[in-house]
Amino acid sequence: MRRYFKHVKVLIPMVVVVVATACSGTLKTGNRISIKGDKWFMNDSVINRGSPAKGLLMNVRMVNAVFEDRGDRLPGEFSDFDAEKNTEEFISRIPEYVSFGVNAFTICVQGGMPGYEGAINTAFNSDGTLREPYMERVGRLIRAADKNSAAVIMSCFYQRQHSHNSALEGREAIMNALSNTVKWIKKNKFGNVVLEVSNEYRHGGYRNWKDGKWLVSTKGQAELMKLAKSIYPQLIICTSGMGDGQLNDSLTAIADYVSVHFNNTMLEDYASRIAGIRKSGKPVLCNEDDKTGKAGASACLLSVMNGCGWGFMHSRVNQTIPFTFGGYADDTATYNMMKKVVTPGFTIDKDLLLQPSVIITYPNDGDIFKKDQNVGIRFSYINPDTTIKSNIRIYANDKEAGVTGTLQKQFRLQLSEEGTIYLRIAVTDEKGNEILRSPGVDIIVKQQ
Repeated sequence: MRRYFKHVKVLIPMVVVVVATACSGTLKTGNRISIKGDKWFMNDSVINRGSPAKGLLMNVRMVNAVFEDRGDRLPGEFSDFDAEKNTEEFISRIPEYVSFGVNAFTICVQGGMPGYEGAINTAFNSDGTLREPYMERVGRLIRAADKNSAAVIMSCFYQRQHSHNSALEGREAIMNALSNTVKWIKKNKFGNVVLEVSNEYRHGGYRNWKDGKWLVSTKGQAELMKLAKSIYPQLIICTSGMGDGQLNDSLTAIADYVSVHFNNTMLEDYASRIAGIRKSGKPVLCNEDDKTGKAGASACLLSVMNGCGWGFMHSRVNQTIPFTFGGYADDTATYNMMKKVVTPGFTIDKDLLLQPSVIITYPNDGDIFKKDQNVGIRFSYINPDTTIKSNIRIYANDKEAGVTGTLQKQFRLQLSEEGTIYLRIAVTDEKGNEILRSPGVDIIVKQQ
């Protein structure tokens, strides 16, 4: 969901989540992930036993770990990209990620935003049949995760995979694609796989799909989840909501767990959002939150304190080409915190939450607007450093579109261009040096 950054090395996502226990020891194969009440178990033992994250699935989003682009859109300097080497680089780092508290990796068989538009990255043919070379990489990753006592959340559909010759042809093909994926998981007896039907099912990008109106509806998502269950009742399934940390109640009722994203959720709202979802009595899992550094550490801690498994998405490192999988080095502050919360006996210090953070709270990823519309861009800036004078700047497609003081909570932005617009907020000092940067938000602007 992010733009291409020239100097950032990243691996592009295929949505699969690998879940690992926080304990060390002899590696096992044939692990089985399960749910009892509102907690996650591996081989009938509660995950992260004795720690603040007991029963919570701590995960990291690596959707482009199985990335490929069969089109001609790869940036020139990456024209020699090797999908096999990319997957192997990630696999080689799985033990390190697990050692720093990662229970799970999310991948997607249609990947994620690699930093540029138009990538043809999908495990499906247009009729919903599976492409063997792609699924071989996925299977290799799942087995590698299993050897490290980890599980995989495998996401099927990603909003940007449309308008090319492998795009799914409509409702029947979409259902075939899901059916074939579930049958593949069942045939391979992958006990460490959790299914996510759609990534951010309400994202406006799905409206570019044939039968997209059905796909973004709660009725469509309910049909798909029920289809998956009818084929493989033992498979743990859900679909994911947007970055506001919420999921439709009717879908929550069908799903085995509640999957949310926190990209656009203010840190001060985590407690109330999670409390609302936990009323379902099912495990609550965030598997996408692109806050980094100290803000990422705070997001991790807040999620665990409130009973939600947390998922880190470092889009500029792991998801934007050239993809980099550096383990702990990806983000030392965030991984230090993740390791702490899965450590038995760790005591939470609430002072760790008093970190500065800036995020865009409106609009959300995938929101659709009309050309020339004047939109109020709302943001949250908490725990600012009051010892320095700072400004807030908004950027649209990396071009500065406005500047204001720290007391302001909204920008007005005239949407003068069609297409996908990437928004971000930056806090700068008096000299214009960047102090903080918000996660990005991608919106869609169409003709009147």
